[in-house]
Amino acid sequence: MIPLLRQILRVGIVTEPAPPADETLRLTTQRLSDAVARQIGRALVIRHVDAGSCNGCELELHALGNPYYNLEAIGIKFAASPRHADLLLVTGPVAKNMEVGLKRAYDAMPEPKLVVAVGDCGCTGGIFGESYASCGRVANVIPVDVAIPGCPPTPLQLMQGILAAIAPAQVESNPGT
Repeated sequence: MIPLLRQILRVGIVTEPAPPADETLRLTTQRLSDAVARQIGRALVIRHVDAGSCNGCELELHALGNPYYNLEAIGIKFAASPRHADLLLVTGPVAKNMEVGLKRAYDAMPEPKLVVAVGDCGCTGGIFGESYASCGRVANVIPVDVAIPGCPPTPLQLMQGILAAIAPAQVESNPGT
């Protein structure tokens, strides 16, 4: 223990410098915050379902909660129950053993139901496609409103996809994103 404390005192606090300000992130965050307030009037509640992914998309989803992206500050929260969710965020190709669970999560959601398929696997089935073990893309099991391609998509792309789901007219009128 003493050697460890000496090393900490000798080296000091080591951190990475803060990333430079990203104008695209700032604009997307502002538009997303405005859309949540205007369209929903309260916090947007998301239920995430991992339907059989490799967890690459989940790592990017977790990044949305860090201080740099900070989704909670703009009124977006994740829920454990689809009964409280406004939006269902599905990652991965739908494995056969997750097909019933995904349908139940979708059926348990209150109206209006928004579904976002995340990643190449969620959008197209990815490298897994359709097989004896996989139903393929999310749209093969439940209706999808927005698909966010990428392997995995960046946190900024995830934010833009959520924005497209809750305020489609706003995204279409701003083709620069």
